[in-house]
Amino acid sequence: MSELATLARPYATAVFKRAKETGTTSQWSDTLGFLAAVLSDSQIEQAAENPVSSKEKFTSALLDLCSGKIIDGEGENFVRLLIANKRLGLTKLISEQFEQLRADEEGYIVADVHTAYPLDDAEINQLTTLLQQTLGKQPRLHVQVDETLIGGVLIKAGDRVIDASVRGQIQRLAKRLYN
Repeated sequence: MSELATLARPYATAVFKRAKETGTTSQWSDTLGFLAAVLSDSQIEQAAENPVSSKEKFTSALLDLCSGKIIDGEGENFVRLLIANKRLGLTKLISEQFEQLRADEEGYIVADVHTAYPLDDAEINQLTTLLQQTLGKQPRLHVQVDETLIGGVLIKAGDRVIDASVRGQIQRLAKRLYN
């Protein structure tokens, strides 16, 4: 995994620099997210990895699929570059690294919040305030309900994990009992 992240980094950095130059970071964010979603489809992934199909036909088909969507001329050139360098499989990692560069530049942090039950607006505001104090950056929350947590929350923000879930507490208790 770390090798793939290393391979994706120059692409993410180059796209981010270009996006800053042209003032299109939001557009590039949408483009990379869209490409990552399209390429996560198993049939498209198989077509991309098929050694029998020609690069030109696949490139044409992929760009036809994406035409009229979020991808502009620079995005099309980026797709062609990834296909030519056999790096199309790195699109998801490139998108993730781009988002991290964008978050660092704009001074926010993306926090994935997994809760046992849906949060209301007051709880989201309280959690946002608490995370801002803890992390020192404005958090952008992506809240998901995960019923396996039993209760509480599990927060992943950057390289930090805050496990305040009942499931996590039970796992820590079990570990202490067995050791």
